Amino acid sequence: MAELVVTMTLRPLVAMLRDKASSYLLDQYNVMEGMEKQHMILKRRLPIILDVITDAEEQATANREGAKAWLQELKRVAYEANEVFDEFKYEALRREARKNGHYKRLGFDVIKLFPTHNRVVFRQRMGSKLCRILEDINVLIAEMHDFGLRQTLFVSNQLRQTPVSKEWRQTDYVIIDPQEIASRSRHEDKKNIVGKLLGEASNADLAVVPIVGMGGLGKTTLAQLIYNEPEIQKHFQLQLWVCVSDTFDVNSVAKSIVEASPKKNDDTDKPALDRLQKLVSGQRYLLVLDDVWNREVHKWERLKVCLQHGGTGSAVLTTTRDKQVAEIMGADRTYNLNVLKDNFIKEIIVDRAFSSENEKPPELLEMVGEIVKRCHGSPLAATALGSVLRTKTSVEEWKAVSSRSSICTDETGILPILKLSYNDLPAHMKQCFAFCAIFPKDYKINVEKLIQLWIANGFILEQEEYSLETVGKHIFSELASRSFFLDIKEMKGDMEYCFRTTCKIHDLMHDIAMSVMGKECVVAIKEPSQIEWLSDTARHLFLSCEETEGILNDALERKSPAIQTLICDSPIRISLKHLSKYNNLHALKLCLQTESFLLKPKHLHHLRYLDLSESSIKALPEHISILYNLQVLDLSNCRYLERLLMQMKYMTSLCHLYTHGCPELKSMPPGLENLTKLQTLTCFVAGVPGPDCSDVGELHGLNIGGQLELRQVENVEKAEAIVANLGNKKDLSQLTLRWTKVSDSKVLDKFEPHGGLQVLKIYSYGGECIGMLQNMVEIHLFNCKRLRFLFRCSSIFTFPKLKILMLEDLFRFERWWEIDERQEEQRIFPVLEKLFISNCGKLVALPEAPLLQGPCGEGRYTLVRSAFPALKVLEMEDLESFQRWDGVEETQGQHILFPQLEELLVKDCPQLIDLPEAPLLQEPCSEGGYRLARSAFPALKLEKLSVQKCPKLVSLPEAPKLSVLEIEDGKQEIFHYVDRYLPSLTNLTLRLEHTETTSEVECTSIVLVESKEKWNQKSPLTVMKLRCCNSFFGEGALEPWDYFVHLGELVINRCDVLVHWPEKAFQSLLSLRRLEITNCKNLTGYAEALEPSASGSSRPLPGLEYLDLRYCLSLVEMFNVSASLKSMDIRSCPKLEFIYGKQQGMPELIEGSSSNEAIMPAAVSELSSSPMNHFCPCLEDLRLSDCGSLPAVLNLPPSLKTIFIESCSSIQVLSCQLGGLQKPEVTASLSRRPGPEPAGTAAREHLLPPHLESLVIQYCAGMLGRTLCLPAPLTGLHIIGNSGLTSLECLSGEHPPSLDMLDLQRCSTLAFLPNEPQIYRSLCFLVITGCPAIKKLPTCLQQRLGSIDRYKRLDARYEVTAFKPKTWKKIPRLVLERRRAAQKARERQQAMQV
Repeated sequence: MAELVVTMTLRPLVAMLRDKASSYLLDQYNVMEGMEKQHMILKRRLPIILDVITDAEEQATANREGAKAWLQELKRVAYEANEVFDEFKYEALRREARKNGHYKRLGFDVIKLFPTHNRVVFRQRMGSKLCRILEDINVLIAEMHDFGLRQTLFVSNQLRQTPVSKEWRQTDYVIIDPQEIASRSRHEDKKNIVGKLLGEASNADLAVVPIVGMGGLGKTTLAQLIYNEPEIQKHFQLQLWVCVSDTFDVNSVAKSIVEASPKKNDDTDKPALDRLQKLVSGQRYLLVLDDVWNREVHKWERLKVCLQHGGTGSAVLTTTRDKQVAEIMGADRTYNLNVLKDNFIKEIIVDRAFSSENEKPPELLEMVGEIVKRCHGSPLAATALGSVLRTKTSVEEWKAVSSRSSICTDETGILPILKLSYNDLPAHMKQCFAFCAIFPKDYKINVEKLIQLWIANGFILEQEEYSLETVGKHIFSELASRSFFLDIKEMKGDMEYCFRTTCKIHDLMHDIAMSVMGKECVVAIKEPSQIEWLSDTARHLFLSCEETEGILNDALERKSPAIQTLICDSPIRISLKHLSKYNNLHALKLCLQTESFLLKPKHLHHLRYLDLSESSIKALPEHISILYNLQVLDLSNCRYLERLLMQMKYMTSLCHLYTHGCPELKSMPPGLENLTKLQTLTCFVAGVPGPDCSDVGELHGLNIGGQLELRQVENVEKAEAIVANLGNKKDLSQLTLRWTKVSDSKVLDKFEPHGGLQVLKIYSYGGECIGMLQNMVEIHLFNCKRLRFLFRCSSIFTFPKLKILMLEDLFRFERWWEIDERQEEQRIFPVLEKLFISNCGKLVALPEAPLLQGPCGEGRYTLVRSAFPALKVLEMEDLESFQRWDGVEETQGQHILFPQLEELLVKDCPQLIDLPEAPLLQEPCSEGGYRLARSAFPALKLEKLSVQKCPKLVSLPEAPKLSVLEIEDGKQEIFHYVDRYLPSLTNLTLRLEHTETTSEVECTSIVLVESKEKWNQKSPLTVMKLRCCNSFFGEGALEPWDYFVHLGELVINRCDVLVHWPEKAFQSLLSLRRLEITNCKNLTGYAEALEPSASGSSRPLPGLEYLDLRYCLSLVEMFNVSASLKSMDIRSCPKLEFIYGKQQGMPELIEGSSSNEAIMPAAVSELSSSPMNHFCPCLEDLRLSDCGSLPAVLNLPPSLKTIFIESCSSIQVLSCQLGGLQKPEVTASLSRRPGPEPAGTAAREHLLPPHLESLVIQYCAGMLGRTLCLPAPLTGLHIIGNSGLTSLECLSGEHPPSLDMLDLQRCSTLAFLPNEPQIYRSLCFLVITGCPAIKKLPTCLQQRLGSIDRYKRLDARYEVTAFKPKTWKKIPRLVLERRRAAQKARERQQAMQV
């Protein structure tokens, strides 16, 4: 498709030039004075060229080299001419700003900002540029005649911005539900693959299932169906989805997988593979790797090594077009996806080509069969062809499409059909879609930002009757309706800016866009190779890789591309260079991790779009106000931003200003009423009235739309009228009103916004009620402490649109509305889906519920009440007075119904006695038919039930599909209701009320005897968290632990009957990966007596990977932990003497609690001589805190990466055994430092694990003696409160470590630090305090002090050396100046005394 590169983008480019040459601004400010003749000639020449472009494109497509060369030259000239007219436009805007007084505000800065804008100089410079352009145009016209290019009448229609509409054509992009057709057409495929994945539940090895098929068959859609299948979601504890596409960089893929997890922010400083391994460890996970192309076996093996640390039954599902890729990843489970059956292909084409059943001409329906054959079973081809046919209304047009579309085969794929779909677009739409090549594959595109980028680059031409944004939305809808965009979703953002629409592009459509744009679009998501990654023809850049600024600086040093769009999706931390080379920018996105703006405004005159969201800047330079072309300024979530531009009123092109998420912003700049084009202002901060800030009244004449937050409402004068005006802005869809503190107010008493306002959020309002909000879709009320009732009304009313209601911290809220009359016959909240009520201390009941009919069998009905017939999520928290489920006390005892409820959370409702009383209703049976059952949730949809701190609640409802149950601070009686949920539960949390003693009668099983006989299958439970649940352990324990065969996480808290390690139970939990035991005060740890067959070398919990023990005050010894253990965290176990069991080789020599240092070396020697394996050979993380009886930490495995030891006063030795029978040398010091031994400290050197990355030793005074040798991988070292350590050294013969963090505090004997430059090269955190023996810092550390940027704290005696390297020569002079200043001070003091 190389021949299409010019064809698809030239027409809009020349049309854009034509419009710029005719702009009224050029005449209004006389910027082309002296160039009028050339201007008129150019305006006449451009239509001539536009008339022949169609013929030139056709000849270029036919491989006529002359036409191709002509079009290439035309493109170059058109780009240059556009830039010239951009300069003319900027000069016009500059003169307008000068006329309005901007120069006076800028003062002397004008000289450096506009050094060449003398009118004579400008005319001379621009005149020569315009003459060159005109000469080039004349040459092109002469060549046009030589090539015989013909004029066409087709051009005028192609240039129209709004395509001709057909009477039966629907322009909305939501026409069919592709997932609905896919779920039917791929049902068998989905069933087969789901069976494969679930069948691996007991497989300890990682299962890889590749889905193989040609492009466009629906592999990704099938993977989505599998991913969202309820059985899959219930089976896997963790689900991850990553699109891999062309680049399979192992670290990048690992990082993407971690970022796809909710825990993505953990350990961000660690390598991606380590983060991935930690993420999946112990989890039964499903990972989807979409669109894999990698054939390099070693890359997949590197990634697989980390993935294999997941729990039993983990699986990777991949999609690929390459059978060899499938063989590399998982040949034995490969699933070959067949083409779609013709009946489904026909259904897709018909649904795409026609808008409704009544508008399907029979003569066109007859032709569908022929079109089906062309699709070769590809749903994407069918979708593309159907979308093309939607714009065709005659048989002739359909025949033309059918004859033009190449047959889709395995060899050619569906690209010929997709090319046809692209070629059918109007010219301006081609350019808009081709621009999307700037985004990486599978990138989630913000539609609002995409349209703004189109406008910034001039792809959308101005029209009198429509705004540019309106035309942009129409273009997007049209492209979406033609299937160029997919996965179009209305997303909920953060709390301050809620709604945004996102979309993606199919990877094959992305290939089309890339082939059109060629080298004009550059996407770098990893560090690009240095060989010509950025060509001189590049115009649109997307960078998302490490050290983006360095890559840019290096590339621009060699090249000078005319970059129009630069999107940096990763943080910028250092300065950008070659600033003048950014002078062609139209759109710029940077995330600055600096306090200041890095570019110079004088080089950014053409900038239309500036996105600095989530930057660390405190303020923008005032010179930004000379960006008179700027249309979009995004400063959202700049947490440190303190002020906006005072001269912003001169930026009259500004249309969209995003200021939400800027908590330090205290006011708005004056003169905002001058920004007459402003359409979006997400946050207005009302400052104290004065000349330096805007008043909210300035928004009165502006057509603000979308979402607006008004902060500091208390500063607004005439607030009631101002707020009423905001509420009536017809384009405003969301309004947030935020007071700083609660005070008397009646601003909202009569507030009645217009019907288009959908979302209202109110913070800290001080009134007693709010006006009627009957048209709202969402209402959020926070901290309105004086609000007594929600709404004031005089008659029966309803909220026909309200779907979300959130009430939080309404301390006086006691009634739902002001009127007292019953609302029985009226449904107040007919469509409410989510209700959240929190911290409303006076609320007694939910609103009164109207009577409804519910089926109760044999055609009869029973009367039930339901205030919320559509409610899906109900959360009630901290309601100290709440008692009833209905607002009228007389109805208490009648049946209350929640027919659609899926999630119920009840927390801290101390007066609540029971959940809704269940009526006798029909409900479907699994065998078919119906049965009568009592259920307050008759739709059987309740899947999550959480009851917390409701002490009077002693019963639970029927909920056959319940998967998550949480009970906190419940009565022991509620324990007996749990068994009814066990067949469906995957997550169980029981935190029951604590009792001092538990009788054997109370120690009953949650698995009832009759249930055990009835259920043959094992429990699906994967997570169990228990507190005060004594029936599970002790002598009377009845729980059959082998029933919980899938249990992966177990938490035990405050179990008083737990004395010995329950090794019988532990040996049954084959899938357990994570164990946490806390506050079990009677647990000693001595193993209970086992039968001979159960003893010996077998270890309990064979798959355990994470062990966490805390506050077990009687614990003495550990059980024999599994060899698979990766993390051990033991805290506040003061009697613990061993961190491993006796069977794991602890010598008798150290089995006492003695910590006598004299026997430590012998103990280590004795231990090392015993023939034993490493203690926990997979252990990577060891944390010990407040374990005062531990005498030593010996025989540590080499696998350790993190050691954290705190307040373990008895530990004397820290030792790693490097080989099976190798003895660590502990009896002789390897220190080269002369001098006597510190008092009471034996000569010893500690052997640290060779892979250690982080070492923290705190408040272990006698633990470290003499020398500590640092292993090469170490990056973090923290030693606090030590009195034995004398020196830190590198291991002899090994590469020195490179520390990121060095923290040494109160180390009284530490005297020597290593003087190796490599150790301090990466240092960003440094603390050295309270170390009197360190007289002087090593020279190489002194030289690094000025470059430490994150945190630095040193004792005063070291600070004199804390200069940046460049200032070392100045030290003598600075010292001399300080001495002179001190001498003068002394002389003045003596003079005063005289």
